[in-house]
Amino acid sequence: MNASGRRLIGQVLKGRGVLTEAQVQQALGAQREHGGLIGQHFVAMKLCDAEALAAGLAEQAGLEAVGAEQLVPTDDALELVDGNTAHTFRVLPLRIEGAELVVALADPLNTAVLDDLGFSTGRGVRAVVAESDALAAAINTAYGAEQSLSDAVAAAAKALDGEDDPGSSAPVVRLLNSILHRAIRDRASDVHFEVYEDDFRIRYRVDGALYEVESPPRHLAPALISRIKVLSDLDIAETKLPQDGRIALAIDGRAVDLRVATLPGISGEGAVLRVLDRSAVSLDLAALGYEPSDEELLRRMTKLPNGIVLVTGPTGSGKTTTLYAMLNEANDPSVKIITVEDPVEYDIDGVVQVPINTEIGVDYATVLRTVLRQDPDKILVGEIRDGETASTAIEASLTGHTVFATVHTNDAPSAITRLIDMGIETFLLSATLETVIAQRLVRRVCPHCRTGFVPDDELLLELGPDAKLLEGREVFFGKGCDECFHTGYLGRTAINRS
Repeated sequence: MNASGRRLIGQVLKGRGVLTEAQVQQALGAQREHGGLIGQHFVAMKLCDAEALAAGLAEQAGLEAVGAEQLVPTDDALELVDGNTAHTFRVLPLRIEGAELVVALADPLNTAVLDDLGFSTGRGVRAVVAESDALAAAINTAYGAEQSLSDAVAAAAKALDGEDDPGSSAPVVRLLNSILHRAIRDRASDVHFEVYEDDFRIRYRVDGALYEVESPPRHLAPALISRIKVLSDLDIAETKLPQDGRIALAIDGRAVDLRVATLPGISGEGAVLRVLDRSAVSLDLAALGYEPSDEELLRRMTKLPNGIVLVTGPTGSGKTTTLYAMLNEANDPSVKIITVEDPVEYDIDGVVQVPINTEIGVDYATVLRTVLRQDPDKILVGEIRDGETASTAIEASLTGHTVFATVHTNDAPSAITRLIDMGIETFLLSATLETVIAQRLVRRVCPHCRTGFVPDDELLLELGPDAKLLEGREVFFGKGCDECFHTGYLGRTAINRS
């Protein structure tokens, strides 16, 4: 069973006679290497078909499974759910039974959309489970093509006139759904809602670079920010103070968490949403792009009986992903692992994860002291921010624990200076600090449009003295294509120095 007490899908499919234990372990190995959801690997590796997976997911959640032939909605059910919501969250209203709306989902754990549908329709909502591709086809048949972002903007702008509660306006809900759906589809790591005196701008950060998308009119800004606050359980009436929250969604069948941070500005309140797409993250060291020697070093660090391992770098450089991959490497029934994070970014089965809540006094140092009484073998500290947290981490490493943590510095040597500035004695650092890894993410040339050439002498001269290593060798650049939004880059990989 997983941390919530629910049977694991692999065990469910084993019990149904669909998979063997060897096949489950085979798929788990692929998941550790490539990330994503375990069910996706069952189907991709042809260990079971999509219908059998859907039936297993239904049994896991205690719900009814339906086949493609049963995905025929009634007109009165379709009237209750708009097409944009159906496309974005892959949900199809099937029928009304008394006061209850029956809907088909691909992901039975997507309880957030059920709550949202209950609120918007004023009915109880009961879910059944369908195979993802069949459900997507049925949604297309029922609603036609998905509404474009420009159409959603126009509909929201038109409907907002005279609206008393703009944050609950159906067109505004659909508009935000469209913005988030496109962000996930375009692999955005952050979504920026920026309010200016005469302008409202929405930008996506993709592979480290910001790109502006079609932005709504300025007067829609308060409604969209209000809707974001509703979803993240923030105080809608508070517009003068920053607030932090979290939204859990399932978009296109993918579990996505959004970390929300609002910020009041002179022209109005804005927000930034950090996208944590759990299905897109690989927690296997081999998949992170390290050199073989560096990868082997990280594997050795996961086996340390005690000591401190630090990863440093700017925000968005993949520090937490690297530490999660190291914990995943160390994760074993014989090892007790506890994480202390602000907030918890990705759920890992077999790891106890504790969120920070400074508003009620639950800070890093307080939780870390409590964690030491939970008999852990390895501890992850999301960030060492102050002397008290640093001292507690040092104490943990001295008493037989391995501590993994991040610290914000520009390079590896500066991490030592930073800890000394926090009041840590140098002899304690020398006794506990095992390694410091400075990490950055660099963009990869798009594999779909990459073009090779041999650099000439003029280009080599511009690149500097080390460029002589490229003399006579083929190098590549991206010409730009639809797959990479004509940037020439697709995805990122880690580079580091320890």
